Amino acid sequence: MKFEIKNIDSSTKARAGKLTLAHGTIETPIFMPVGTQGTVKTLSPAELEDIGSQIILGNTYHLYLRPGQELIREAGGLHKFINWNRPILTDSGGYQVFSLAELNKVKLEGVRFQSHLDGSYHDFTPESVIHTQRCLGSDIMMVLDECTPYPCSLKQAIDSNELTLNWAKRSLQAFHSSEPFYEHEQTLFAIVQGSTYEDVRRHSATALTDMDFPGYAIGGLSVGEPKDAMYEMTAVCNSILPENKPRYLMGVGKPEDLVEAIGLGIDMFDCVMPTRNGRKGTVFTRNGVLVVKNATYKDDFSPIDAECNCYACRNFSRAYIRHLFKAGEILGMRLASLHNLHFYLELVHNAREAILANNYSNWKKDFLGRYFSLSTYK
Repeated sequence: MKFEIKNIDSSTKARAGKLTLAHGTIETPIFMPVGTQGTVKTLSPAELEDIGSQIILGNTYHLYLRPGQELIREAGGLHKFINWNRPILTDSGGYQVFSLAELNKVKLEGVRFQSHLDGSYHDFTPESVIHTQRCLGSDIMMVLDECTPYPCSLKQAIDSNELTLNWAKRSLQAFHSSEPFYEHEQTLFAIVQGSTYEDVRRHSATALTDMDFPGYAIGGLSVGEPKDAMYEMTAVCNSILPENKPRYLMGVGKPEDLVEAIGLGIDMFDCVMPTRNGRKGTVFTRNGVLVVKNATYKDDFSPIDAECNCYACRNFSRAYIRHLFKAGEILGMRLASLHNLHFYLELVHNAREAILANNYSNWKKDFLGRYFSLSTYK
């Protein structure tokens, strides 16, 4: 992996970078569509490429349970299995273990959990999760961590963070003592935890920086805490994490969250919001959010966003897409999801252009002013 910073905005901490991985080069800031189970829901790899997706995200927990790491290894790795030739990042599955598993028991060694699919019991350790991600062959692997809920006590945050640091050290050792299964290199990111406690976040970021990972993620945010707390903790972490390595804010989020976090120095994002909302008929536009399946769009023959150049907006009206939702046709979900991902990818592209022009503050003000002041959300 190679990461280069092309420019830092003159009035903010926003960065435009270039991240080179085994399966391609990524221009940052970047949004990563979520393909939890080896697919970005309702969309094909060709459609993702068409809208400019440079990297997608998969999930170790889900792929480990189904179809299983050995089958994916037999197929030649996740890239070949899903026919995606660009970079892939795989989350470690830690968040899913703690949020989806009906029962889990955490120890220093790792976590024992019950599958949400069939109730069977499984064990994740830092070492086993590295092995699974070796089987998947993702370009960026994530360490196993424990994500605390919000709210949590200071003691809970401290104890959980110490466990996460222990697991991070073991993950790094397991990574360096193993070899890739395929003919490409992989890299490993650490995850900063600490809930909304500044001192715990500082300790986590400092300890992980000392371990010298190639890249760093900020986890445990966008889990119910106030937005101001999310931004504050992001800024705290970024003040410590190395400037010459990529920074990834996990699970975030709304367009305004991306815009704010980019200004704080974040390079990478992922979130299910554009596709999940799209499947429910909620779409993002330059003028705010609208629910296209609502009755007000029954005879609205304009596109979702008149300034958008995605396939949905070039070819179909709000009225038609609303009809598809009311008729229960899958195409409605596909078009809305495609548009939303196009919107997010164009958003980070435009942010990058503003950073390169040292105009991020003005661009941010213009974007948010229009996005919120004209939004009707109806």
